[in-house]
Formats: sequence, structure tokens, C-alpha cells
Amino acid sequence: MIEVKDLHKQYGDIVALDKISLSVGKGELFGLIGPDGAGKTSLMRILMSLLLPDSGKATMSGLDVVADYKKIRLITGYMPGRFSLYPDLTVEENLKFFATVFGTTIEENYYLIKDIYQQIEPFKTRRAGKLSGGMKQKLALSCALIHKPEILILDEPTTGVDAVSRKEFWEMLKRLNNMGITILVSTPYMDEASLCDRIALIQQGSLMSVATPKEMTSSFPEDLWAVQTRKIYDTSKFLEKLPSVISVNSFGQVLHLVTQKGMHTSGSVQQFLSDQDELEISVTPMEATIEDVFILLMNHHKHRQ
Repeated sequence: MIEVKDLHKQYGDIVALDKISLSVGKGELFGLIGPDGAGKTSLMRILMSLLLPDSGKATMSGLDVVADYKKIRLITGYMPGRFSLYPDLTVEENLKFFATVFGTTIEENYYLIKDIYQQIEPFKTRRAGKLSGGMKQKLALSCALIHKPEILILDEPTTGVDAVSRKEFWEMLKRLNNMGITILVSTPYMDEASLCDRIALIQQGSLMSVATPKEMTSSFPEDLWAVQTRKIYDTSKFLEKLPSVISVNSFGQVLHLVTQKGMHTSGSVQQFLSDQDELEISVTPMEATIEDVFILLMNHHKHRQ
């Protein structure tokens, strides 16, 4: 449904997309995972024909994003990172406007947005600019869906909204995906990656890995340890001196220690810390998270530069 081949985009000396290639299958919920400045928005703007690539090619449902941009805008729904609806129009007026632009009506495709729109319908006479973050998000998604698109492109749709709204939004995406809509969504939140069918990890314009979340975490190539300690900072500094250490990162009140495969046991790590007078510490093996995978790949990426 989406094909990207050797796509390159540069702003002066800054490389936003470094000849990336990926494909998204029909009916797939595909996640583009990476921090701010990784290249996610540039890719999505190129796919939506809002930005021209310097080189490479991209197609949506077989249509070229440059040559067939008018047709592409009819088959796609786009939700940009910033709220871009008309703040002085009401909820209902915004929705009617977007339906009219695409030659349809709210009634014709209401079944697509029913679950979403019903939550904001009691506020349909309120100006869009006066809505809360979560309600703005639902209205923007309703406007992106009202013309029954084949492909939905969502650029960091849950940034800046509360945890409950984030959860509700992903439940809505799953329902839309079950209707057969192909969805490409970007997010800086690693915990949202596990909700996608497949994900691509992107950093500084380069794709570091593309796989299912489970494939990505189960193929973690090193040993990973959860280190429980009351002195997070001191313990992390000691662990950085551990032979064969790759990285030490704080995840709340737990340290994630990565060491070369087969070089340590939980007992040898604990003994190393005991020798440094670091006591009352537990070290247990753990399964990798998407964030662990991302950090490891990011370190490898830095070393190659």
C-alpha cells in the first residue's frame, strides 16, 4: 500500500532522510518510532505530497507521490503533528467543511467516525480552538476520516495529550485498522510501538530496524539485566566500569544493564558491585523492551558515523 525506495531529503547540511526504503502492506498498522528530529515528519509530508524529495521514489496505493499528488490526496487521510483545523469554527462546522471539500457528507460516512465523534458530539457547537487536547485529537481524526480514505497518515497524534486519551486513541486506531484501513503512525513513545503490527526505528534520517515488535525484542543480541538499587546514580557509575559492559541506562527506579553476550551472570555482576561496597542490590536477567533495542541500535549507529 505504501512503498518507499531510496528516499532522500536534505535541508542545507542537515540530512532529514538518508536514502530510506520501507513498505507498508494493505490493512497494516505500521509504526514509525523515533525521537524529535529523527525524520518522521519529513517522511510523512513527502508521502502526503506536501514536500518534494531530493531523490528516491514513494508510492501510495500505486500512485506516485509527486506525479499523482491530486489523486493521492483523495485516498489518504492526514493528521499532522500540530492541530491544524480552524479554531474559530465549531466542531460540527469543521467536520462539515472537510466533508464538503471531499464531495461527501457527514451522514454518508458517519459509520467510520461514529465511535470517535460520539465522544465530542455533545460539544459540537463549541469552537475547535477551545477544545481540550484529547478532544482536539478526536476532532482531527474525525476530519481525516470523513471522506473514507484507504490510507491514514498520523504524525505523532498522541503527543501532548494525557495517558487516558492516549489509550483511547490507540483503541480507536485498532478499530479503524480492523475495518481494513491502512495506517502509518509516528510516535516518540516507545510503549506505543508494541501496539503496531510492524515498526520501523528511525534515528537521524536512517532506518535502524524494521520488524514486528516481538521479532525486534526477541532478537536482542546481548545480555540484559535489571539492576535494583537505592543509589541509582552511584551504582550506574560503578557499572560503567564493569568489563564487557555495553550500556547502563536508568528506567525509573531500575537500571537496565547491557553486557556482551555470555560474558556475565547475575552472580558475577552482583559480585562486581559487592567488591565496590555496593550492597543490597539485586541483579536479574530480563527481556528487552523496544526502548532497549532502540538504545542499542542508536549506539551502534553512532559508532558507525
